[in-house]
Amino acid sequence: MSQPNQFSLLTQRRFAPFFWTQFLGAFNDNLFKTALIVILTFDALSWTTLSPSLVTNLIPGLFILPYVVFSATAGQLADKFEKAGLTRFIKWLELGIMLVAGAGWLTHTLWLLVLGVVGMGVHSTLFGPVKYAYLPQQLKPEELIGGNGVTEMGTFVGILLGEILGAVLVVKQPSGIALVAAATVFVAALGLIAAYRIPDSPAPAPELKISWNFVGESIRNINFSRKNRTVFLSMLGNSWFWFYGALVLSQFPVYAKDYLHGDHSAFVLLLTVFSLGVGSGSLLCERLSGHKVEIGLVPFGSIGLTVFGVDLYFASLAYGSGVAALTAGPHLEAMALLAQHGMWRILFDILMIGIFGGLFIVPLFALIQTRCDPAHISRTIAGMNILNALFMVAAAGLAIVLLGQGFSIPQLFLVTALLNALVAVYIFSLVPEFLMRFLAWLLIHTVHRVHTVDADRIPDEGAAVLVCNHVSYVDAIVIGAASPRPIRFVMDHRIFKLPLLGWIFRTARAIPIAPAKEDPWLMEKAYVDIAQALHEGDLVCIFPEGRLTRTGEISEFKGGIAKIIARSQVPVIPMALRGLWGHLLSRSGDNVFERAFRTGLRSRLALAVGAPVAPQDVTPEGLQSQVAALRGEWK
Repeated sequence: MSQPNQFSLLTQRRFAPFFWTQFLGAFNDNLFKTALIVILTFDALSWTTLSPSLVTNLIPGLFILPYVVFSATAGQLADKFEKAGLTRFIKWLELGIMLVAGAGWLTHTLWLLVLGVVGMGVHSTLFGPVKYAYLPQQLKPEELIGGNGVTEMGTFVGILLGEILGAVLVVKQPSGIALVAAATVFVAALGLIAAYRIPDSPAPAPELKISWNFVGESIRNINFSRKNRTVFLSMLGNSWFWFYGALVLSQFPVYAKDYLHGDHSAFVLLLTVFSLGVGSGSLLCERLSGHKVEIGLVPFGSIGLTVFGVDLYFASLAYGSGVAALTAGPHLEAMALLAQHGMWRILFDILMIGIFGGLFIVPLFALIQTRCDPAHISRTIAGMNILNALFMVAAAGLAIVLLGQGFSIPQLFLVTALLNALVAVYIFSLVPEFLMRFLAWLLIHTVHRVHTVDADRIPDEGAAVLVCNHVSYVDAIVIGAASPRPIRFVMDHRIFKLPLLGWIFRTARAIPIAPAKEDPWLMEKAYVDIAQALHEGDLVCIFPEGRLTRTGEISEFKGGIAKIIARSQVPVIPMALRGLWGHLLSRSGDNVFERAFRTGLRSRLALAVGAPVAPQDVTPEGLQSQVAALRGEWK
């Protein structure tokens, strides 16, 4: 079935006004912050006696401080009140903050500008839970990845353009300061106008009683999220990304000036490349995920963050070894820097960090939105924002400590990349579903090209039994990759003894089963486990043939499916795999080398899904007939 392009959402009122409100808010935040950071980095003496490296880590820390204090309250407000009206209130607040900050710019009063930084942090804190709770209310499940991707792309393009405009305007003489003050007020007004076009979005918990004890409510939010292990660890993964990003991005002004020996335009160049990378990665999620929440992209993104973070360290060393001749001359503009040896490698690493960051963050957002309690989604997002803030404060603190201990900025990049590898291993060991989905995604995007037919018949929620023909040892991985949610596979217990596949299926919580004559206790336990899984609302997949085919033909379906349905009255969904016969991991009798060359590295496969069968209509013979019809002549 063809899917609409994700950009078509920008033509619809349920998405476009929200998108532009979010875009303009991100744009204004970063126009203001970047202008302040640039003026305090490149013209520090006329504003403050603090060192530039301390300022560039301190200002982001002040911006995110309100996330710690106000996120719990913001989550409650977003669950209690209608979201369009709440958004308009927040945009009026932004306009007031920018007017105060404008006075600070025009009077050269640093404390008013610092107050503006904190105020914009409050604005972003209040809008965050509204933003991520609005999307699942207005978008269909199959639109959620695309909608999140476009939103993240818009956010980072807004960040990029705001950073560029802030850095360019503030250094213009003699009117740069006044231009920044006027621009921030104007953009806030545009955001307010866009907010008045957002359609009503009902409150999920209008009866909620607001608790103003932000400490107690913050703890309650996080404890509530911890009840759903996958959601909570996804929140931690999301917060880790902001730790990584904050640690790297906050170094760019001083890195551009003191290490690359560039002027403010070099700083803008680094931000431009990074933001384009995140925007591109966010949009790629739609294509790579197949219009579903594909958390297999998360480990892929994490690998890229480590690989290119490490290479950024080595690229910086290579650039530094050849930069000695520059240190005596004036700081170079961005175009002049591009001619320096090693600069393109640095930019490529930053671009790839951005792309893999987008692949990492978008599926995590969509997973949190789809797996958490709908009545608690804003408070869940608020809890995540609290964690984000704590992680970013920790990032600023770590940067200040390491730089104070004599670490160079490239060494800071290396430490961040290596920490990312350790954190990734830890999170994926706690939630093996991420790794399982990654292996499945890798299989069907490298070794195979998998076409699905009516895969939307696999239910997004609720219990069901999937039945399929059994052709190879990778059947479960192919089926799992096509499913919008985890599947509990019932597998022959001997598969669990195989070195790699056994680990994969244990990780996926597959249910081992044995023939009654071989191990009657294990067989009965399997049926109990299946009934329990269905009772909990899981998807369970069985291969009713009981073993891999040795001929490529579908063998007789055993009576186990009838026993399962007798215990659990759930629908049964027939499916058929096509194209796996002759695979290296099938039981084809052909020579292994012939099979390898016959199927090739990008062999075509298909998974066809039939209409659900009501439990009272289920028979092994009927299901076998339907699976055979779905498969057709293509083995």
